[in-house]
Amino acid sequence: MEKWSSLSRLNDEQFRRLTGVQRGTFAKMSEILAAAHAAKKARGGRPNAMGVPDMLLMALEYLREYRTYFHVGASRGICESTACETIRWVEDTLIKDGTFRLPGKKALLQSHAPIEVVLIDATESPVERPKKNSGGGIPAKRNGTR
Repeated sequence: MEKWSSLSRLNDEQFRRLTGVQRGTFAKMSEILAAAHAAKKARGGRPNAMGVPDMLLMALEYLREYRTYFHVGASRGICESTACETIRWVEDTLIKDGTFRLPGKKALLQSHAPIEVVLIDATESPVERPKKNSGGGIPAKRNGTR
């Protein structure tokens, strides 16, 4: 289901309110993703049913509205795992490119320009949890020490 084609009727302000980015930024992101998608496609494999603008729009929707992968996938007619993989691919590709990378902490501290915007990353991040072992506890207890 292509949502990208339905956004052409929105003016620039409505587009920015919906996606969180301006049209020019969206176009630049789409160019970066299209180049990476073409390289990915050249390696072979099953083609993605969604176009690059729709994949980017889905990732921006996820980041902007903080919906679950299930809800984002259901609104697009795809499964939760496909939504997760697609959003991760979009994020990773844009991060690797570096065009939209913010300056580091040292660069901000050395700069004499006043800070006008504070950005907080509140996206989900995977948490490593300890593995559950079947014995549980001290090895002496498992051996039945008398």
